[in-house]
Amino acid sequence: MFTRRTFAIAFSILPFVPLLPGAAWAQGAQLSGDTVETSGGPVTLHPVSHASFLIGFGANVIYVDPVGGAEAYRDLPRPTAILITHGHSDHFDLPTLEAIGAEVPLLVSAAVFELLPAGLKSRAKAIGNGESGTLLDIPVEAIGAYNTTADRLQFHPKGVGNGYVLTFSDKRIYVAGDTEDVPEMRALTDIEVAFLPMNLPYTMTVEQAADAVKAFKPRIVYPYHSRGSDLEAFAGRVGDASEVRIRNWYPSA
Repeated sequence: MFTRRTFAIAFSILPFVPLLPGAAWAQGAQLSGDTVETSGGPVTLHPVSHASFLIGFGANVIYVDPVGGAEAYRDLPRPTAILITHGHSDHFDLPTLEAIGAEVPLLVSAAVFELLPAGLKSRAKAIGNGESGTLLDIPVEAIGAYNTTADRLQFHPKGVGNGYVLTFSDKRIYVAGDTEDVPEMRALTDIEVAFLPMNLPYTMTVEQAADAVKAFKPRIVYPYHSRGSDLEAFAGRVGDASEVRIRNWYPSA
């Protein structure tokens, strides 16, 4: 299925990594949030804001689309890896990456890779739609993330942005990025957790998102990247197809 190109990103993470200016993590910070049990231990899911969140698994803490500056992460564990879906400013912010990303591997889309300065680029790998690899020994598949509705095509052209499926032991977690309910999403199988965007005009309507959930049947779904959307209506449309977890992605609103 995902055989076009493979690679591995496996940096040695030292017990202490010097932080760039602005990064001030609390000593001994513990990652809180929802947990999902796997055969290799729990995965912890911690929303930060909008499309930014953390995934904890064992000693690893993966920052997904971190933006908002180092202050937004000061009370959280420092990252051991960073995952970026695409280059829009609510998913990709260089000052944030330079402040929090000291000496950790990054997995990014090809377009984001070209935007990185030399220091970050030396620690980054690009992955395209349909490709697979590993990040800190965690299997990763890149899933197409794009618009299909005529008046939205300019926002996310096909082939530019990524969604990701990460496999933690026996459980698969899907991070959709910015996308509509594309065939690649609807064809997914064995997804334990899905993070799905739903806001206009950039991604999906709640109706599209709910219809997609019924097609690929994740056990748990988190609506995110959803400012202004009726999440209760989404949950009602999903019904018993999946467990919908509505969390506070806009803490300062």
